[in-house]
Amino acid sequence: MPDNTPDLQAASAADDASSMRVLRQFRIVFNAVKTHFRQVEREAGLGGAQLWALSVIERQPGIGATGLARELDIHQSTASNLVRGLVERGYVVAAREGVDRRNVALRVLPAGTAVLRSAPLPFAGVLPGALASLDAATLARMEQDLDRLIKVLDADPEGGKVPLAQL
Repeated sequence: MPDNTPDLQAASAADDASSMRVLRQFRIVFNAVKTHFRQVEREAGLGGAQLWALSVIERQPGIGATGLARELDIHQSTASNLVRGLVERGYVVAAREGVDRRNVALRVLPAGTAVLRSAPLPFAGVLPGALASLDAATLARMEQDLDRLIKVLDADPEGGKVPLAQL
């Protein structure tokens, strides 16, 4: 019976090298995202998630926290925390408007507009734009492969509702 040990060792070494290359690619992506958010904070004095939220509020005056959470694809409580910080800094006003006084409408104040004018683009960060530039087939493959990785990690799907700028 032939000894397959060298073949198995070679395959294992190739798998190890491949996994290290992919790990390096993840590091490159995360570092690009982190570098952008550091630049945002340095130039705008505001975290990336707050800046993105501020830009959505400017684009959609009167939006509420629920609508903001939907626009940013984040958890409602995370959106509320972002809004609270923006209100505390004097960038946004939250007021009960209209007949239904239960809902709070958000509007950007002049100080918030000034921050947006000084902040580097893109407000949403570099990763959403990069992903949007990929073709449908590439995105489909990435989605499938990342879904497999998430299952192997046994990761909590709620982690997908936390903005990258807050990681």
